[in-house]
Amino acid sequence: QVKLVESGGGSVEAGGSLTLSCVASGYNSGGTSCMGWFRQGPGKEREGVAVADRDGSTGYGDSVKGRVTVYKDNHKNSLYLQMNDLKPEDSAMYYCAADGPQYNGDCNLKNLEVWGEGTLDVVSS
Repeated sequence: QVKLVESGGGSVEAGGSLTLSCVASGYNSGGTSCMGWFRQGPGKEREGVAVADRDGSTGYGDSVKGRVTVYKDNHKNSLYLQMNDLKPEDSAMYYCAADGPQYNGDCNLKNLEVWGEGTLDVVSS
């Protein structure tokens, strides 16, 4: 059974930094192909943050471009999200997601179907 476990959430002041980690388990020897991060703030819709493919290509949501870096470690079957210059509006539950049995090879957030339980980030002003 595939599983994603996030860590690294916490409380930080505006302007600070956080690094989130996600470890995938239960995949076959090839590991995950595509992994990404979503977030959902209080009273807000779920928002795509970043995505990373096995080949190293990445993509970012408009609201975080220039402030975050996503990195996929294929050997460790892990995904990391380095967030800098955090703002109060970045406060949210951050969820890791990865490809599942129906994955079509197109590394896009909308094609990820395995989810972690989330980690909470709170940015105070």
